[in-house]
Amino acid sequence: MVSLNSYLILGAILFSIGAVGVFTRRNVLIIYMCIELMLNAVNLTFIAFSKFLNDMNGHVFVFMIMTVAAAEAAVGLAIIISLFRNKATIYVDDINLSKG
Repeated sequence: MVSLNSYLILGAILFSIGAVGVFTRRNVLIIYMCIELMLNAVNLTFIAFSKFLNDMNGHVFVFMIMTVAAAEAAVGLAIIISLFRNKATIYVDDINLSKG
């Protein structure tokens, strides 16, 4: 049987990888994938605590997070496609939204 600490360590490692990716990468798609990785790390932590405490509230939170993440995926990818069509780049440094 895997202990709670193992799940929490794995969740912390996944969240750290996602946070480092968000802060160091310049590609919008990679940043977006790192944010999704961070959401999945939080989901893993919720499920681990839910299993450890024998409570279903963690599962409900994960279901809600997955629902919001699905909507976020659709809206986020639409924004990324729109930026690419207008600016012809997906790098954060090259995207300047000011009119000046």
